[in-house]
Amino acid sequence: DIYHMQINEGDIIRTIRENHQYFGHYHTAGVPGRNEIDTSQELYYPAIMKAILATGYTGYVAQEFIHTSKTNKEKEKALGKAIKICDI
Repeated sequence: DIYHMQINEGDIIRTIRENHQYFGHYHTAGVPGRNEIDTSQELYYPAIMKAILATGYTGYVAQEFIHTSKTNKEKEKALGKAIKICDI
């Protein structure tokens, strides 16, 4: 859970590099607020995704954020943006 890793200890990329063997999967959320991942958040997901790939991980990355969007169309658009951000 990348969101909680940042909230609890920070230093996400180092944590992934040093502990990836203990992770079964990854999921995203923006910090602060656990909302959509975008440029308003403090985490830079392209670099995080590159670090995950560098470990040899070939599984899925789940998008697990709380939408601030109100309509289903806006929610789908936010999900599409998150997928694009994480598609390295």
